[in-house]
Amino acid sequence: MAELRLGPLLRYTDGSSATVWVEASRPCTAEVRCADGAHGTARTFQVAGHHYALVPVTGLTPGTATAYEVTLDGTRVWPLPGSGSPPSVIRTGLADDPVRVAFGSCRWAAPPDHGSDPAGPDALDTLAARITADPEGERPDVLLLLGDQVYADETSPATRRWLGARRDLREPPGSGVADYEEYTRLYYESWLDPDVRWLLSTVPSCMIFDDHDVIDDWNTSAAWLADMRATSWWRERLLSGLMSYWVHQHIGNLSPAELAGDPLFAAVHDTPDATDVLRAFAARADADNTTARWSYRRDFGRVRLLMADTRAARVLDEGARSMLGPGEAAWLREQALDDPGGYDHLLIGSSLPWLLPHLMHDAEGWDAALCRGEKGPRWARLGERLRRAADLEHWAAFPESFAALAELIAEAGSGPGAPATVCVLSGDVHHAYVAEPTWPAGRGPDARVLQLTCSPVHNSIPRPLHLAFKIAWSGPARFLGRRLAGHGRIPLPPVDWRRTGGPWFGNQLMTLTLHGRSATLRLEHARTDGPGRTRLTTVEESVLTGP
Repeated sequence: MAELRLGPLLRYTDGSSATVWVEASRPCTAEVRCADGAHGTARTFQVAGHHYALVPVTGLTPGTATAYEVTLDGTRVWPLPGSGSPPSVIRTGLADDPVRVAFGSCRWAAPPDHGSDPAGPDALDTLAARITADPEGERPDVLLLLGDQVYADETSPATRRWLGARRDLREPPGSGVADYEEYTRLYYESWLDPDVRWLLSTVPSCMIFDDHDVIDDWNTSAAWLADMRATSWWRERLLSGLMSYWVHQHIGNLSPAELAGDPLFAAVHDTPDATDVLRAFAARADADNTTARWSYRRDFGRVRLLMADTRAARVLDEGARSMLGPGEAAWLREQALDDPGGYDHLLIGSSLPWLLPHLMHDAEGWDAALCRGEKGPRWARLGERLRRAADLEHWAAFPESFAALAELIAEAGSGPGAPATVCVLSGDVHHAYVAEPTWPAGRGPDARVLQLTCSPVHNSIPRPLHLAFKIAWSGPARFLGRRLAGHGRIPLPPVDWRRTGGPWFGNQLMTLTLHGRSATLRLEHARTDGPGRTRLTTVEESVLTGP
């Protein structure tokens, strides 16, 4: 009899359809049955001995919430027997309903050893507890997970013990994951957390990778990549990372129509064992990143989300460095400018912040100039060492891409059909803040533009870095940054910006509530509320735009 190993995860939803992702213990037919009669079935596909299904659910009624169950070969496997959680439901909105978008990144999901969690309470666990306590109350309409859903290079003590039983951890890659099977261990550790498992079964999710889904500072530079490719273990790590990301995260980002037209999705289902098919795809993506697109678009009524791949799509040649390759940049532009006036809010998902503290921005631009050889070979070598040591690889480290995004935002946010807001949603930097750019007179958009950064969901940074991030936003730090930029002969960026909120530290989530042309923002921290209890506490709430 087939058993449910992982899931269900509610992924795509619109007014009449949805997709639900599961992993089963053996080949079988997965079915989703809704209380209102909507349903869907899918046969599992196999990768590396694991069996998965992404079930398309049709016949949903707009503006309703319906409970669902999952069966494998006709046997009900979800809800779990004896579960005290409320029913998992699929909610479908109406076109004029408010859209609540919760987002964050960086969830180190390892369970605490001996009941002590050095990272503090998990914001996703805490969100799940709040919804469980009041299933009819407010909940996100979609949860955006902006990178580092798993940490392939920073494993937990329990996972290290499991890895040690498979292989010698004295050999590379040591306590990091080595292959597909070891990646599946990370997803089990993350998504079998009972509270998070239920949360992901009932709140739709959109995901994108960041560096730790593969390795810290993934694709930071051409020299870094050459060094990694020279190792004995890197190829297997990368291919397994891309394969497992495609299975566990990427396909759920796509609509049923997109999946129906995806030749890889069809090929995976057309073979008894898709391991070689998927591995060949990952190998092509490694050799030529233009052969794979991880970016995607989702529309929630009059809210448009463009999730950009800021890791695998990079051009790393020092003479032509770009955060997004030409094809990706063209795709982003096409989607942002499609159907002018057709959306009230544009959300650009970027795992890495576009706007940083000014000192960090200028330091990254200065370092990029050194690495290009602007000050000679000796400075170029120093620049590469600094880039790797200090993680100098955000948008500011790709100056032309930074400027191109500023230009695109100004264009998308201007004119008679301009949206009310354009928000860049990011994580990565293990703190939260709000920054607002300004353009030179006569060149700025009509929309309000904001950088909204929120991380971690469950992780931490050393206390001294709290002070460092605060100082990085200060006037003296900005002066120092301009001195660095002057040394590197870096021109002023095309926009200026100021911090309008934060920095905030802790495990946290941001939520945007978008209704018509109005937008409000709320930041919540996960806090301990007595033994074994946590709660989300609002630390910032503001109106971004009115009706």
